[in-house]
Amino acid sequence: MGSTDRIKNVAARVAKWHDAGHQIVVVPSAMSGETNRLIGLAKEIMEQPDPRELDMIASTGEQVSVGLLAMALLAIGKDAVSYTGWQAGIRTDSAFTKARIQSIDDTRVRADLDAGKIVIITGFQGMDEEGNISTLGRGGSDTSAVAIAAALKADECLIYTDVDGVYTTDPRVVDEARRLEKITFEEMLELASLGSKVLQTRSVEFAGNYQVPTRVLSSLTNPLMPLEEEAKSGTLISFEEETNMEQAVISGIAFTRDEAKITVLGVPDKPGVAFHILGPVSDANIEVDMIIQNQSVDGKTDFTFTVSRGDYQRAMAVLEAQRDELGYTRIVGDAKVSKVSAVGVGMRSHVGVASQMFRTLAEEGINIMMISTSEIKISVLIDEKYMELAVRALHKAFDLEKA
Repeated sequence: MGSTDRIKNVAARVAKWHDAGHQIVVVPSAMSGETNRLIGLAKEIMEQPDPRELDMIASTGEQVSVGLLAMALLAIGKDAVSYTGWQAGIRTDSAFTKARIQSIDDTRVRADLDAGKIVIITGFQGMDEEGNISTLGRGGSDTSAVAIAAALKADECLIYTDVDGVYTTDPRVVDEARRLEKITFEEMLELASLGSKVLQTRSVEFAGNYQVPTRVLSSLTNPLMPLEEEAKSGTLISFEEETNMEQAVISGIAFTRDEAKITVLGVPDKPGVAFHILGPVSDANIEVDMIIQNQSVDGKTDFTFTVSRGDYQRAMAVLEAQRDELGYTRIVGDAKVSKVSAVGVGMRSHVGVASQMFRTLAEEGINIMMISTSEIKISVLIDEKYMELAVRALHKAFDLEKA
């Protein structure tokens, strides 16, 4: 939706699917850069914009997009109608700028679809119980699309983006990175939470919770590509039972560059120590990721955790202010660390993944500072200067370049 020419391309792609006999609902985002422009205008008026009024402003970007796309479809002879989120029956809570969808009344949309119309609905927005316009926050258009697909019990939710699918890792780091034909919701959720920018975490959660088959495709391909070819392109995010767990132990290597590590040394080891350290950090709206508490020695322990690099200084300041209450010896930190993770549902049926990962890093001379695991993920914290080396080495060690 970057320009009127691109909007015309979107219309041609939508018309192709409609001509093939599919009922189509389209959920576009705002035109490129428009939401940031609108928020910038609001901040010129008010340094900390009122959330309700900010949603009133930010929601207009998508309204322009749906109107233009409807016109583009009408211009090529397709019967199309556009709706705002509230007109389409999307009800949210009242958490302005980060609202969550509570329900969708699909009566109006179904009637239009049954009449042969293409329905275009604004992404990113809805309406609360008081009739206020609300927006869903970053990635809200994807979340809207998945939610509408769930409400309509759609066969598939197609999400067109600027990449042609989900890769085994970032192709900018590893030349041999390979596009995956399929990935499970669990794996995609882990990759999204670990820094993959293909889809926002909330949209993946929604798709998994409501079992909406979701396909990630490229918006940069020829809009007149044969339907049979396009329908099999990209990456299908599906259910675990639909994939062959024996095909690959690991599906992808994810990484986040902007991590920071904080260690509270010599804190009294008593019940509630973790809460007393992390409580004030949480109250400052700082998200904590990896956590390690060392074994107690002479009644003292060390407590280490990671935060986003952008929150590092604030987190240090919060803990400095709590020094007397916490009774620690000192705080040390490192804002030049990165997290690298191996993700795959195949871990459930294979042993030795952790040892292979640790051996690979050791052979490259990469020291591991912290480790965290889940059923389908192993993450390590390392010096940021070794991040790309670690990703390349692990990608090769797990044979991810092979189909």
